[in-house]
This record gives sequence, structure tokens and C-alpha cells, in this order.
Amino acid sequence: MPKASEIKKHAAIEYNGRVMIVRDIERSVPQGRAGGSLYRMRMYDVVNGGKVDETFKAEEMLKLADLTRRPAMFSYVDGEEYVFMDEEDYTPYHLNKEAISEQVLFINEDTKGLLVVVVEGTPVSIDLPSSVELVIEETAPSIKGASASARTKPATLTTGLIVQVPEHISTGDKIKINTAEVKFMSRADS
Repeated sequence: MPKASEIKKHAAIEYNGRVMIVRDIERSVPQGRAGGSLYRMRMYDVVNGGKVDETFKAEEMLKLADLTRRPAMFSYVDGEEYVFMDEEDYTPYHLNKEAISEQVLFINEDTKGLLVVVVEGTPVSIDLPSSVELVIEETAPSIKGASASARTKPATLTTGLIVQVPEHISTGDKIKINTAEVKFMSRADS
């Protein structure tokens, strides 16, 4: 059983007899408390989607929920749901757009390395690969000779995600994005 300080975003934990997915974690250190970090976690019930905000002490023990991660690929959008297909047994996983709104910005039909998080038979979240390749839909014109400069400009990708890119990158370029830091890594190998 991990301590509250060891829990990461998108982890599934058992809390009050329910399975919760941790969506956000804020660490705070109240003044006057010797070594007493607090972890405020925003969690969502995997069954009914209910939101719970709870604060845990760093040393508090939490129980990880029984979950599996299945390799999957994005298939199509059906109204408010994104449908992913299991790469091994072709099971379709339906996920509400709101539940995966952050991850959707990194996903298109070509995205490889996606994992659907399944808790007690219910798909609840998507684990992204460490990097994805996406195409720039719109950015300011590239500046000749700017490759050596460290200046950046905003670029809107085909998924709607906006990242800062070097000035020599142009519209239509395929780039590699770090999904954890939401940062430009390099041009993608075409």
C-alpha cells in the first residue's frame, strides 16, 4: 500500500468503499508543521463519475484499486463518447469525452501506445505514451535563420492542443510532443 505522497495523477485508489481515479494533486506545506506535507486530491468515482476532493497527510496509507491497462487504439467519436478498440481482443471501450478531456488533445487516429485503464470491467481513463506525434495546423510563418535562436511561438495542432515551438517550425510540420510536460521535443521523423 503506497503513502499519499507516492500517489500519481490517474492512479486508481479505493476510498470509502469506492474506486476513485485521481485526476489532480496539489501538495501544500502548512506553516508551523514539522514535515507535514498535505496532498489535496481531486478524485472521480469510476462508477458514477461523482467528484470528491479530499486531503491526505503525506504518510497516510492508501489502497490502490484493482485495475488493468489494455493496449488500445482510438477508433471514432460517437456523440459525447470516444471509442477505443482493444488491440488484442478488439473489445470496444466507450469513454465519456469529459472524463478524458485532457488526454483527447494528444490523440488522433495514428496515436500509438495508448492504454485504456479498466477498473472492475469499466473503462475509466486513458494512459498516454510518453510522447506523441502531431501535425501543426496553424502557427506564425517560419523565420529563416531562426533555428539557432531560443525564441518560441505558439502553434495550434490538429487536435486543438497549443504548444510553444521554435521559430523555424512551420504550419504542416509533424512534431513530437512530451505528453507529461506538454512541450515540443523535436520534429517527427517523416
